[in-house]
Amino acid sequence: MPTKKKDIRAELLDELLAGYSKPEDLTGPDGLLKQLTGALVQRALQAEMTDHLGYEPHAADGRGSGNARNGTGTKTLVTDQGEVTIEVPRDRRGTFEPKLVKKHQRRFTGFDDKILSMYARGMSVRDIEAHLSEIYGTEIGHSLISQVTDAVVDEVSAWQHRPLDAVWPIVYLDALVVKVRDQGVVQNKSAYLALGINVEGKKEVLGLWLEHNEGAKFWLKVITELRNRGVEDIFIACCDGLKGFPQAIEAVFPKTIVQTCIVHLIRSSTRFVSWNHRKAVIADLRAVYAAVAHDAAHAALGEFEKKWATRYPIVAQSWRSNWERVCPFFVFPAEIRRIIYT
Repeated sequence: MPTKKKDIRAELLDELLAGYSKPEDLTGPDGLLKQLTGALVQRALQAEMTDHLGYEPHAADGRGSGNARNGTGTKTLVTDQGEVTIEVPRDRRGTFEPKLVKKHQRRFTGFDDKILSMYARGMSVRDIEAHLSEIYGTEIGHSLISQVTDAVVDEVSAWQHRPLDAVWPIVYLDALVVKVRDQGVVQNKSAYLALGINVEGKKEVLGLWLEHNEGAKFWLKVITELRNRGVEDIFIACCDGLKGFPQAIEAVFPKTIVQTCIVHLIRSSTRFVSWNHRKAVIADLRAVYAAVAHDAAHAALGEFEKKWATRYPIVAQSWRSNWERVCPFFVFPAEIRRIIYT
């Protein structure tokens, strides 16, 4: 059963806030929150020791038990309120393993997240050190910050190279242009994304890669990496109309059905259509990709071409040049079409 929430008595809050007059009394370097953090952590550690030994301090049950409390050791914790000094209890056998503040732990809940947040925003180790010192009055060394960031780098690396399932019904492959701070300089980079739907119907990010520009050559490297990580077959691969992209997929997975993203094709083919006509052009294109079968879609494209070829010949030409990669779309029922539409 879930533990019932304990409400803090109003009388206790009144007692704690007696003499409060300004925010610093609560959140300042020597404020109530800092004092409470230290007191609560220390009291919790004492409770953990009691649970470990099986008897309360000075209780008769402890006589002849073979283990007993053996003083405390001083430890300084870095918390959101600054540095807090606590006394960690010890036992004679040295078997006590604290859970709230583990052995050798120097940072308390939430502090690592702040370091990682600043690191993700491109701040250098020196900038992070100066910011933490200014905000919390806490001296954080280069080595501690590096330990936090390096741990995440190792975790990301393990995630990037994790083994993958052998079979994926659908995999989406696309690149997004994002701004990345690299060595203090913000620049555009292409974030290559592989997103798969597994046999249970759940989406999973298979990998992320950064490169200066999107190209079929790098996509071939990405797809080869997926195979090396255990992927043996992909039923349907959805991608944009990048030249050489389908061939790169088929070079690694020759039996995969490569489906051009319909949304990408609509956007690229109507790029030079004036705003006055764009809504009507897109509406007429719907008759093509919403057709019940391949023959009906091909006929709808012919009708579209008759109507718009004089004003916008590039639209129909774009669809015809990609028709081989559009065709698989019409083989599937509506339920599958909704999934591979974009």
